[in-house]
Amino acid sequence: MEITRLEENIIEVLKEQQLKLGYRSEVIRLYYPLASLNSFLLQTDTVEEMKRDLQEFCEGVKEKLGEVEISNQGERFCIKIPEQGVNYVHEHMSDTEFISDFIRTIEKHSCTIEDLMEQFQKHSDHVHMEKVDHGEFDYLVYFEDGVPDNFRYCITDEGRHMMYHRFTEADYKDFQFERPL
Repeated sequence: MEITRLEENIIEVLKEQQLKLGYRSEVIRLYYPLASLNSFLLQTDTVEEMKRDLQEFCEGVKEKLGEVEISNQGERFCIKIPEQGVNYVHEHMSDTEFISDFIRTIEKHSCTIEDLMEQFQKHSDHVHMEKVDHGEFDYLVYFEDGVPDNFRYCITDEGRHMMYHRFTEADYKDFQFERPL
């Protein structure tokens, strides 16, 4: 089983959370649908198979993240990261320059889409930006070559404030409003 992609995603999500909300030594729960976990693990597991595979995952990340716990309700899985894992990310994983710049920019109340695009373009010459019209969000932005990251940034202009959600490419493609990338 390939656990690296899921481990990296968990670490990236924890780091993003620490950048946005600040670091606290506390238990964090992350929720993933079965389809997302299958995408990370490069598998097509059923719920029961995923439960077994996630126990193997927990053993594989124990040294870094501690005693990770898994639970689920149907196809929705909860990965509970103990304080040890949160502390590990804070102490050993450096901030990526892009996400740090992006969060600092979007936190400003006067932030515009042009300000955010400046951050994307500061970190790559291969940025895709698309104005979308489906009611979920206003812009889709991502790095075409996956560098410095491979997330899809869904940005909403709330007037005097910008909001964002970021998704893996596979999760974004699962949305019903997806158009070919």
